[in-house]
Amino acid sequence: MSNPRTLPVLEPEVVAPCCPPLTERTLTAEEAERTAAMFKALSDPVRVRLFSAVASALGGEACVCDISDVGVSQPTVSHHLKKLKEAGLLVSERRGTWVYYRVEPSVLAAMGQLLMAPLPSDR
Repeated sequence: MSNPRTLPVLEPEVVAPCCPPLTERTLTAEEAERTAAMFKALSDPVRVRLFSAVASALGGEACVCDISDVGVSQPTVSHHLKKLKEAGLLVSERRGTWVYYRVEPSVLAAMGQLLMAPLPSDR
């Protein structure tokens, strides 16, 4: 069962994306490493489904008990969630026997900004 308590959410102005848009300049080695780790973590369809389930969950977080029905065993779900956490895409909090996940606040902004191409008038 989901616990109605939610994790604190950072205000948008406090969170900064990790990297500039790919079209702005060449990424530094460190930026490229972070970006590659993010894309590598999302290169598996099960991980994309888990990430989507967490990102779209009401209240901004999801209990592992509510998102584990993705067609693989529970140990495999745990493995994939661990990979998403290691890449910095998710954060988690244990509450009793359940673990709750939420998307790291800057992740969606970083992903959007990274892939956003400037309009012709912006160049």
